[in-house]
Amino acid sequence: MYTDKTLIDKILAGNLGAYKQLVREHERLVTHMVARVIGNDEDIKDVSQEVFIKVYQNLGKFNYHAKLSTWIAKIAYSTSVNYVKKHSNKNAIYFDLKEGDLTDHETPEHILNVKSEAAFLQYQISKLPLAYRTVLTLYHLNEFSYQEIEDITGMPEGTVKNYLFRARKMLKERLDRYYKK
Repeated sequence: MYTDKTLIDKILAGNLGAYKQLVREHERLVTHMVARVIGNDEDIKDVSQEVFIKVYQNLGKFNYHAKLSTWIAKIAYSTSVNYVKKHSNKNAIYFDLKEGDLTDHETPEHILNVKSEAAFLQYQISKLPLAYRTVLTLYHLNEFSYQEIEDITGMPEGTVKNYLFRARKMLKERLDRYYKK
């Protein structure tokens, strides 16, 4: 396991193994970021590959002012947003809850209920405006700080906090309406 600096130096020197390691270490982050903006699996894979191409092409410009993961997330975010703008992709966004995420003693009924609730929650998140769902995802699921979200999205920290507050409020209202029925 290399430090970010060592890993980048090795990649820039032409070490393919180091680049593969970078992809392995950040693949989940990139896929997650892209999936939050883009709706279908085929496009997610294509855009994720495009992100790693851009990372490779711009690695020499990385200035270490932010964490490497933050820089890569920013590339993933901007590439995804540009893709959506270009293709006007309005597909719903879902995420997978795999059975392996659950314990062995849970009943099939419980698994179906959990999957249904998770899918419903993700559906509700997907209906939030892009900026709101992005901030919500970066903060709660990726556990980025306000500063890191600012670096990724280019939004001022106050806007990030405001959007996060509004996203939570909108999501709570949507869920309250559903559960009151």
